[in-house]
Amino acid sequence: MTDILIFTTSVERPEQVNEVKPLLTAVPAISGWNFDLEDCDNILRIEANDVSPRYIESLLQTAGYHCQELEY
Repeated sequence: MTDILIFTTSVERPEQVNEVKPLLTAVPAISGWNFDLEDCDNILRIEANDVSPRYIESLLQTAGYHCQELEY
């Protein structure tokens, strides 16, 4: 079953999306992802199988971005 994970991030510009793109595409369990930069929380949505939200948070934090899971 695919999980949908939603995060608030500090990624604000398309250039920053390009910076984190290699990190997200390198995770085989992630089947899809996208940023909503129009949203005030700069939402990152991830479709993945068996990926910990903490793992995604730490992945973006190593790239220098704030990332926190949103409860929904």
